[in-house]
Parts: sequence; structure tokens; C-alpha cells
Amino acid sequence: MATELALNVRRRSATPASGTNIRRDHVEVSKLVDIDLCIGCKACEIACKEWNDLPVEPSVNTGSYQTRPDLTPATWDLMIFNEVERDSGDLAWLIKKDSCLHCEEPGCLLACPAPGAVVQYDNGIVDFNQENCIGCRYCIAGCPFDIPRFDEETGKVYKCTMCVDRVSNGLEPACVKSCPTGSIRFGTKEEMVAYGEAKVSKLKARGFEHAMHYDPEGVGGVHMSYVVPHGDMLPDYELPEDPKVPGAYFGTLSGLRKLGSAATWAGALATGIFFLRTGRRRPPPEEEAVAEAYALEERDEAAATTSEPPDADPYGPAGDATPEGGEPG
Repeated sequence: MATELALNVRRRSATPASGTNIRRDHVEVSKLVDIDLCIGCKACEIACKEWNDLPVEPSVNTGSYQTRPDLTPATWDLMIFNEVERDSGDLAWLIKKDSCLHCEEPGCLLACPAPGAVVQYDNGIVDFNQENCIGCRYCIAGCPFDIPRFDEETGKVYKCTMCVDRVSNGLEPACVKSCPTGSIRFGTKEEMVAYGEAKVSKLKARGFEHAMHYDPEGVGGVHMSYVVPHGDMLPDYELPEDPKVPGAYFGTLSGLRKLGSAATWAGALATGIFFLRTGRRRPPPEEEAVAEAYALEERDEAAATTSEPPDADPYGPAGDATPEGGEPG
């Protein structure tokens, strides 16, 4: 299994594709969170912290069972708890595992201008390379799920990696391993889609008429999907109903990148033409340069001595002037 899940890179941020992409015989992995089975125990939160060696952060009382109000650069997995009163008067307790969904068309990768800072592997996992991150935060703007978080101290952006180090060695992610109810499942994309569709059918048979498998097409599908019992309450789960990568904005960025590349090549071409036409200009030898400097100096002195004198004194040369009304003494 480790060989099947090898980390072949599909594409990198701000980097032209190097492969033909003709053969796509790799295994695409996926997680699925069955909200119907989740009990909100937060074992996945702890497992994520421990495996990724993330620092402990003080918890905050938000008036709910949540550990923290939101994701942070050191909290990549967070259980969201929302209590919603329905039109019927019943109270719906909505739970969601908030983490990176690893989109098939990742907005973070499309937005990132730093080469290799965001990487998508052939198995579908989207990972950040902090060594190449420039802290511009375009990835945050490009994510329709509001997942990446910026660290003010390091100047880098962080998110869930789907335990890519474990997966590449044939292991399941730490959150999947720790889940006591089996609500977090892991396997191939095909297996997770089949499970999600089967579970939705069971939920609808139990009376959850709006149950759905959340795998949005606007981002090409995701590699962490949800089975949502109340599909008509997606905003209360804090899930966008129709997430899409903001194409116009990032299309402009792509155009600017192409324009910059074209300007670079045009400058290189102009430099080559100039070199071919004029050749390489070597500096003159030291003795020749010194002789030329002396010649210029002598020419300037000669020009100064041969220039016309100022207008003559009306009284003649000095000493010959005759005082007014008298004769020379």
C-alpha cells in the first residue's frame, strides 16, 4: 500500500506543469466524516496535536463545547458545535470536524505566487511547504472554506496535511486512527463516495429527508467529505452551499504572472539582439586610457589660451592713461 500511495507530485503553486498527465493510474485517497456517528469527543483534535507535534494552546470558554473559537496556526483540527432551534421547535445539535478538505481544484494552490509553497500530490493531498512560503496570505483569500491560518511569529501559513507522512507509508491519518465510533473513515476516493451514497440512503430511510453527501463540485470534489444528516442546514454547519474558487480574481493574477514572464523573455531577447549587433565592449588598456586623459587635458588648456580676450580698456594699456584735462607727466 505504501507504494500505491507514493508521493508523486501532481502540481505545485506558481510552477508550470512538467508532466503530460496522460496516465492517471494512481490511487486517490480520501477521508469521510460521518456526522451521524460523531459524538464530539475531540479525540481527533488531540491526535492531530500529538502526531504533528503542535504546541498546546489555552482553551477559551465560548459558551459551547468547542475547545477554541476558531482554527489557529497550531490547531489544524477543531470540532465545531452549534445548537440551532428548528422551525418545529426541536433543538438540533450540529457537529462538524473543521479541517482542510483537500480540494481537487485547490484555491490555495491556484492563488499562491510562491513556487512550490503549495503542493498537490497525485493521491489528492494538498500540502504546504513552509520553506517556500513568503507569507503573502493569498492562499487564505483563495480558500472557499476559510481554512489556512497565518502565524504572525513565523510569517508562514499552516493547515492540515492529512498526515501525509503517515499516508505515504501506508498508514491512516492520526484523526482516523483515534476516532472511537468510526465516524472518520479513510480509503480511496471511490470507496468513500460509495460509503457516502449508501449512508445517505439509510438516513433518508430513517426520516432525514435532506441528508446528503457533501462533496461539492465547485472545487472539483474534495478529499475530506461529509455525510450531513441535515443537508438543508449547511450554513448552520458552517459549510458553504456552493463553494467555488474565485476565478475572476485569480484569473487576473494568472494574467499578471504571464505578463511578467513575457516581459522577462522580451528583455532577454532585446539584450541578445543588442549584444549581437554591437559585440562585447572591452575597457581600454590602462596606458591608453591615461594617454587619452592627458590629451584631453592639453586640448582643454589650448582652447583656453586661444580664446578671445575681453573688450579693450578705453583708456589704453595700464600706465598710459592721461589724466583728464592734463598731459602725461
